[in-house]
Amino acid sequence: MEYRYDFLVIGGGIAGLSFALKVASKGKVAILTKTSLEEANTFYAQGGVATVMLQSDNFEKHIQDTLIAGDFLCNREAVEKVVREAPAQIKELIQWGVDFDKDDSGHFDLHREGGHSEFRILHHKDSTGSEIQESLVNRVLQNPNIDIFNDHFAIDLITQHHLGQIVTRHTPNIACYGVYVLDHNTRRIDTFLAKITLVATGGIGNVYQTTTNPAIATGDGIAMVHRARGVISDMEFVQFHPTALYHPGERPSFLITEAMRGYGALLRTTDGKEFMHKYDIRGELAPRDIVARAIDNEMKNRGDDFVYLDVTHKDAEETKQHFPMIYQKCMSLGINITRDMIPVTPAAHYLCGGIQVDLNAHTSINRLYAVGECSRTGLHGANRLASNSLIEAVVFADAAAKDAIQRISQLSFVEVPEWDDAGTSLPEEMVLITQSIKEVQQIMTTYVGIVRSNLRLQRAMSRLEILYRETESLFDRSVVSKEICELRNIISVGYLIIKQAMQRKESIGLHYTIDYPEPCEKH
Repeated sequence: MEYRYDFLVIGGGIAGLSFALKVASKGKVAILTKTSLEEANTFYAQGGVATVMLQSDNFEKHIQDTLIAGDFLCNREAVEKVVREAPAQIKELIQWGVDFDKDDSGHFDLHREGGHSEFRILHHKDSTGSEIQESLVNRVLQNPNIDIFNDHFAIDLITQHHLGQIVTRHTPNIACYGVYVLDHNTRRIDTFLAKITLVATGGIGNVYQTTTNPAIATGDGIAMVHRARGVISDMEFVQFHPTALYHPGERPSFLITEAMRGYGALLRTTDGKEFMHKYDIRGELAPRDIVARAIDNEMKNRGDDFVYLDVTHKDAEETKQHFPMIYQKCMSLGINITRDMIPVTPAAHYLCGGIQVDLNAHTSINRLYAVGECSRTGLHGANRLASNSLIEAVVFADAAAKDAIQRISQLSFVEVPEWDDAGTSLPEEMVLITQSIKEVQQIMTTYVGIVRSNLRLQRAMSRLEILYRETESLFDRSVVSKEICELRNIISVGYLIIKQAMQRKESIGLHYTIDYPEPCEKH
């Protein structure tokens, strides 16, 4: 079946939904979601949204905090754009119904998190992401120009390649004409043609064994753009959240927000000793990469599977009021956070690299935009500053919408062939796919985690190449399924992370290698 839309959005998080709302008055919009609008990385974001609000704060302070956290590998233009445009975008989110917490005097209750020099984090309890997601979903569902296609999995971008042309990374003017999409319910592969396509597919957490991301975060958009010969960069910078709740077997790992350390929680080894002062003068408020490496080092040195996050010295009622979701989750596991320390461990959390875009969120492929975690705007550099990601998504979605609206009248649909699955059959055993997924996750966790080395990266690449050959052979002869597409995608993403990690001969930000422990002098 063939569909035609002016704007096609792949992904239903804050980036995709805000873009859809901004362009809907200029044409018909389709939003494709892998599961449902509620199942997005945005929904799981606990911390908040960073923006300058206080008189004691200013744009330059936020810019400097971002540059410092990113080890000055950030694109300063992107940093300035996000910081300066954040207040206006926050105002629009509030107009769309997002309810940020206020104090007793009616002012916004601002938090401070690791790496921030001022209180500037807007939040809704400890469930800011779900508050934003629900507000945007309500707006989208009320818009008659937006059609929602739940349970639709985007397989591949449609480019000149599908018109019979040879497309390489050096081909000029590669263009995206839409997407081939698997409808889970009918098992049919439909063609979605579009004048403008936006990739907003979120993160890559499920490339690793332990992640705070939902199960849908398999790097689909990045892998599709890579196959379409688009530019992908900074993939070596994978942020591991220092404090995911240690509860073996649970996926995704439950996140213990950074705001809890900003609130005064202390990290302790399993014998109760504080340790962050040994690693950074800022202690628990050091940037995430430093905290994650410190925890990783303590665990490895002691042979422990976790450390403790201790908030028992704080007022019990205040703790429950600030962190109701965390309190309830821990209580369900028999942990009373007002009296008991919380066992935590690092988990794959956020990708700072991805699909390379310009200041309008346009990719290296014509007619194709990328926004949110799947994109590499240059804001984060080598390490994301806490609570900068949600605001990045709305600022760049706004830029993409404005640019796309200007271009849309000059574009038309391109006729393309239907998906060709001649000669394919159902895979003999699903275990071939599920076991390969586990193998990829094990390889990435063991060899391409918080601390890396040349030997580990080479071993990971060798193991992944075998899985790549096996999977491509299976894909070529199998009827397309969500599972085999996700396997292909996490292999592609794993390959990109390893390849770009091997190319960076230094330790900087989230990329730490024992073979090159110092950053290059050029920075």
